[in-house]
Amino acid sequence: MTATPDAKPRGTRLPRMARRRQLLSAAQEVFVENGYHAAAMDEIAERAGVSKPVLYQHFPGKQELYLALLDVHVDDMIARCRDALASTTDNKQRVQAAIGAFFDFVSTQGEAFRLVFESDLRNVAPVRQRIERNLRESAEMISQVIQEDTGCSSDEARLLGVGLVGMAEVSARYWISSGGSIPKDAATQLIARLSWRGISGFPRTTAEH
Repeated sequence: MTATPDAKPRGTRLPRMARRRQLLSAAQEVFVENGYHAAAMDEIAERAGVSKPVLYQHFPGKQELYLALLDVHVDDMIARCRDALASTTDNKQRVQAAIGAFFDFVSTQGEAFRLVFESDLRNVAPVRQRIERNLRESAEMISQVIQEDTGCSSDEARLLGVGLVGMAEVSARYWISSGGSIPKDAATQLIARLSWRGISGFPRTTAEH
C-alpha cells in the first residue's frame, strides 16, 4: 500500500500502552474520514506507521478496534459530566457546567464526537451498549443531584436526568454541525438558561445553595 502523507515512520519501539494510544489515534483519523465500513485495517496500520501484524497484536479485528476507541470517548464524556457536577455546589452553575461539558466535548474532539453520538453501528449490540452507557451514566449522575435536592421520586429524577442529557447532547451536536455560528460560551449559556428555568421550578427539599 502506498504510504499516505500522514503515515508515521516505522521501526520505533514503544511501550505497549503508548503503542495502543498511537494505534487508537490513527484509527480515529481513519474512522472519522471514511466511516466504519469503508475504513481498512491496512490504512490504519499505514497511518500509524506499523505493520498489520503489530496492529493485530493489539486488536484482533476492526470491530474490536472501534469498540476500544468508543470506550475511550464514552469514558471521556462521562468523566467530563462527573467533573462538571462536582465543580460547584450551586445548582444553577452545575446545570451550566453540565451543559458545557457536552459543548466542550463536541468542540475539542473534532469529528470524533460522531463516533459516540452518531455512530453508523448503533444496531450492533456492543456498540449500542456503549452508547447507551454514556446516556445512562451521565443521566444517573444528574438524577442523583435532582433527587437529593427536590421532592422527586427516583423514577421522576431519572427521567429528568435523561431529558437534560438529551437536551445537552442534541443542542451541542446541532451547534457544532451548524458551524458554531454562536460562540460556544454563549450557546452553552443559552441552553443552560433554558434548562435551569425548567429544573429550578421543582420544589426543593434542602436549603438553596
